[in-house]
Amino acid sequence: MTTTDADRPLEVRGAKKSFGSVVAVDHVDLELVEGELLVLVGPSGCGKSTLLRSIAGLHGLDEGQIIVAGEIVDDGRAAAAPERRPVGMVFQDHALFPHLTIGENVGFGIRRQPKDQRRQKVDELLAMVEIGHLAERYPHEVSGGERQRASVARAVAPEPRLLLLDEPFAALDPNLRSQVRTQLVSLLRTTGTPAVFVSHDQAEAMALGDRVAVMRAGRIEQIGTGPDVFDRPANRFVAGFMGEAAFLPVTGDAGHGSCELGPIDVGERPGPSDAVVRPADVALAIDAAGTAEVIGAEYQGPTWSYEVRLASGTTVRSTQPRSVALAEGTRVRPSLATRTPALVDRDG
Repeated sequence: MTTTDADRPLEVRGAKKSFGSVVAVDHVDLELVEGELLVLVGPSGCGKSTLLRSIAGLHGLDEGQIIVAGEIVDDGRAAAAPERRPVGMVFQDHALFPHLTIGENVGFGIRRQPKDQRRQKVDELLAMVEIGHLAERYPHEVSGGERQRASVARAVAPEPRLLLLDEPFAALDPNLRSQVRTQLVSLLRTTGTPAVFVSHDQAEAMALGDRVAVMRAGRIEQIGTGPDVFDRPANRFVAGFMGEAAFLPVTGDAGHGSCELGPIDVGERPGPSDAVVRPADVALAIDAAGTAEVIGAEYQGPTWSYEVRLASGTTVRSTQPRSVALAEGTRVRPSLATRTPALVDRDG
């Protein structure tokens, strides 16, 4: 395939992929820099896995280009086979060879290296993901989390220019998922391997990624850091997808406005807008004369989550410390804990 002057780990230019009449990836552009971790998130069917599989070479593009390490591997007409791309892939089902030990699985992609060199590399990678003691065991003899760590180590062993991971933690329980995620990120940082993840978990995406790309209907709605997409969403869809939120109409002049929960700073934003009010933004004070009422309460261990009906009938959620226990029916006076909530266009 043709090479380009660019030498980034990944560039995607105008990528389009359809299945029949369904456009799964709709003219997507993105790029990675060396060592960067990018997470693709979005609702089911938004195209994130199709985009990842297209980068891997499992789907050919209809239009556009995919460039890996400076080489055009797909131009919409011809595509390099997956094995001819300097890309590693990790699936959620581990895909380890059952007849090989954990150590042999990790060393499979570097089996042409000298034996001593291969063994040293395998030992180093297994130690990084804290399963060095399992080198001689077979996949069926270890846990799901241990198999997933081994699959990541195997993918990193050949030193790919890019690692692709399709919901690698989906089959793990929450506590184990956090542990494996931490070890994986540490491994990628240590080896300097850039990676693209697909995740269905918004909190995980923000914890993992240097940047997060939020997708809808085959397109990237916003790409940025975790604080960018959570605190400064590009539109109403991103705001609602990246975390629970209520949208309260904003009134007032440029620079000074208010919503039902109190005054806010609106800057010079033109046109009708709504404040993005998240549970952590809603402060509550017990007030027998208050015009709002607690209509639901969920105990979540470290915190309480309260559903509050405002005077207008709109409901918002409020997260409070576990020491703040309020019964349903309690009258309260809610307010905003910040004067600078995110603002989005009312009809966007």
